[in-house]
Amino acid sequence: MAATRFRFLLPLPLLLLSVLSASARNEEDARALMALKRALDPAGRVLGSWDPSGDPCGGSFVGLTCDPTGRVASISLQGRGLSGSLPPAVAGLRRLQGLYLHYNGIKGTIPREIGSLSKLTDLYLDVNHLTGQVPAEIAAMASLQVLQLGYNQLTGSIPLQLGNLNKLSVLSMQSNQLTGAIPATLGELTQLTRLDLSFNNLFGSIPSKIAEVPLLQVFDIRNNTLSGSVPVGLRRLNGGFQYANNKGLCGVGFSLLVLCPSSEDGLKPNKPEPFGPDGSVKTRQVPQSANPDNCSESHCSKSPNASTGVLVVDVVAVVIGAAFCGLFAFSWYRRQKQKIGSSLEVSDSRLSTDHYQQKEVCRRSASPLISVEYSNGWDPLSGGGVGSSCEVGDSFRFNLEEVECATQYFSDINLLGKSGFAATYKGILRDGSVVAVKSLNKTSCKQEESDFLHGLKMLSLLRHENLVSLRGFCCSRGRGECFLVYDFMVNGCLSQYLDITDGSSASVLDWPTRVSIIRGIAIGIEYLHSKKSSKPPVVHQNISADKILLDHHFAPRLSVPGLHKLLADDVVFSTLKASAAMGYLAPEYSTTGRFTDKNDVFAFGIVVLQVITGRTDVSQLKVGALISDVEGLIDRNLNNVFSGTEAAKLAAVAAYCTREVPSQRPTMEAVVQQLSH
Repeated sequence: MAATRFRFLLPLPLLLLSVLSASARNEEDARALMALKRALDPAGRVLGSWDPSGDPCGGSFVGLTCDPTGRVASISLQGRGLSGSLPPAVAGLRRLQGLYLHYNGIKGTIPREIGSLSKLTDLYLDVNHLTGQVPAEIAAMASLQVLQLGYNQLTGSIPLQLGNLNKLSVLSMQSNQLTGAIPATLGELTQLTRLDLSFNNLFGSIPSKIAEVPLLQVFDIRNNTLSGSVPVGLRRLNGGFQYANNKGLCGVGFSLLVLCPSSEDGLKPNKPEPFGPDGSVKTRQVPQSANPDNCSESHCSKSPNASTGVLVVDVVAVVIGAAFCGLFAFSWYRRQKQKIGSSLEVSDSRLSTDHYQQKEVCRRSASPLISVEYSNGWDPLSGGGVGSSCEVGDSFRFNLEEVECATQYFSDINLLGKSGFAATYKGILRDGSVVAVKSLNKTSCKQEESDFLHGLKMLSLLRHENLVSLRGFCCSRGRGECFLVYDFMVNGCLSQYLDITDGSSASVLDWPTRVSIIRGIAIGIEYLHSKKSSKPPVVHQNISADKILLDHHFAPRLSVPGLHKLLADDVVFSTLKASAAMGYLAPEYSTTGRFTDKNDVFAFGIVVLQVITGRTDVSQLKVGALISDVEGLIDRNLNNVFSGTEAAKLAAVAAYCTREVPSQRPTMEAVVQQLSH
């Protein structure tokens, strides 16, 4: 019996040692944080809440989050105006997973000691004033997934050792002063989706192994001095491969490149990295991160004095057990208030951009960012109600910090447009992709949670090449706003290409492009009206030249289809009034007050007239006159370079679509068939 009790109670001292060890590690984090405070914020203007006597995981340290064991897991200080330097002491935060210091004025070099952060998944140091070389020790950060070093003044070459980061998905080093060749070792990064080396001074050829990276979507090498033949495999990236302003590049199947001279002309491939005598790549040893703790994550060494008398063990075990239980209860209580994913609410007195509530209702599985949310206020997606944000998919939800970071805290320089109920900003996500973020105030949205969720789910189902598809959303209770995230369309809206008075302007669309735009719009509307892809039929309600966006190939995308499903009735009515003023609203709406698919057809007919005439205001245009005198009304900026047959067909389609009686207008399916012949 005593032996059994001995075996049962023996782990208690070890558990106590684990608790005491955890306490010591907290002190280590605290010391590292104070060193960071002194170095990053020497003037003490930003990190005043980092009190040397305070608990880093107590909730008062701005920009800090901890994991359930009480270790610092994330430091988010982007856009805070930090002007100091990044000290070697950062290596003391051994459990750090995310370090977000972008959009600051941090100077100096990147410390080599940063390579000891073996748990780090996200390192954001872009848009600062960092100098010196990229330390090769970064290659020891085995968990690293995102490395953002762009927009600094870094020099030297790209370390060959970065090819060891086999979990890396994003590597961005653009707009620095890097020299040397692109290492072929980057072709070993099998998880890489985005590689941005643009706007540097790199030379040599493009390693063929990079073209073989299976998940690569974006490879940007613009504005370097690269030369030689471009690997044919990069053609699969289409627009994702950007290579302009490298005069020495040549290749087959790339629109901006000349054909390469034959080998007989003396063209020899450049070696893109240093080679040793045996042809292998030269590398130097990279110090591996050490584990300073006596206990690993799964094993602890036992004391050599473990065997003692049973009586002594019983007494000691009881004492230690009681102490452990007390410590465990206290530690559990405190950590429950701090740990990531806690749903604990705090009072309005703590509502501040400097005090975050750690929340993880439906965190994005694709992002290791801590899901940080402001406290209290409006949030129809907070869970526990009629619906849950999980209904539209975990990976569909962004957290507030991601949206703030992407838009540089909704900076005016990123503002794309503003209306009475929404504002739209340009943003860059953590993977480097460019997005448009539409901000909706809570007073503009449906106040019934079930209605809002239903509308949001419907928006998430709309997927078509002629729609600007919703990538995700974020609702902030503290800010009282919801943010919708869409792909950014680089060529703006269709209205930008109307009413052009200078015929030599590059903004004049040629005739084939106009025909293609009209067909794409028709196909997009037909998709909305149909029951395809297990979605309900949707009426757009707000088709106009401003709501038709153009991608990098000038393919049309209908903007924000179904947005009215999220908006309050009075806001929807105000948008319809604006459409009526521009001539897009069908005449029957004024008498019926109802919006049907025939209203979309009418608006499409108006857009067709705008595209072929090049005018915004077509309200005084007689459609019959257009049919009888097409050539006289076609946009003069085309200089008579257009197809008379196609113009007549489009004029007839516009005439049918804008008939007074709704029943006499065609369906969009019939319109698409007509335009296809």
